[in-house]
Amino acid sequence: MEMIGRLALAAALGSVIGLERERLLWAAGLRTHMLVCVGACLFMLVSAFGFGDILGHDRVVLDPSRVAAQVVSGIGFLGAGTILLRGEVVRGLTTAASLWAVAAIGLAAGGGLYVAALTATGLVFGILAGMKPIEERWRDRSQSRALRIVARAGCLTLDTVQAVSGQPLSRIKRFVVQPGAVENSEEVRIAFARLSSEHLAEIARRLREQPDVTSVEIEDR
Repeated sequence: MEMIGRLALAAALGSVIGLERERLLWAAGLRTHMLVCVGACLFMLVSAFGFGDILGHDRVVLDPSRVAAQVVSGIGFLGAGTILLRGEVVRGLTTAASLWAVAAIGLAAGGGLYVAALTATGLVFGILAGMKPIEERWRDRSQSRALRIVARAGCLTLDTVQAVSGQPLSRIKRFVVQPGAVENSEEVRIAFARLSSEHLAEIARRLREQPDVTSVEIEDR
């Protein structure tokens, strides 16, 4: 009954983390996290109780803890399957880390460390659900954003953009000028670093009010 209780606890704790990942439609969702947690718990039970009948024999040297230790490295193949490279952006690292953490929770539940397993579940869930809005807000402010401007040739310079935008020159990451499709016009691409979408929209509005500017578009990054 003790073993059944530990396996059931591991399934319940794994489901808490899995539901958070399932909410975001990741490949490793509810069932994957539950299976990882239950599997790690079973490995821990095997490590703790599976070799009791031979440990007392003479000339038998055995370290059951090595079974649990292999879970730490063996869970890596599942984590690697959730990591994707899309262009220059790596996705899935958080889900891979959650699988690794769930395996540790399963080992703790299998070893009877109930307080540690419950506390770790609460912390992991809080990190995944509670810290995401803060992370997204910070990422939104720190990522590079760009404008595509069509204007009369020679009217836009770095000093002009700085005066209109109110941003220091250090925020301007890239300033590229190319001949426009219309005679006596040019196409300017300006990339700003560490600028929120609200500030970029305000800069675009100010640039549109300039008499020599034909169009201003916000480019998707």
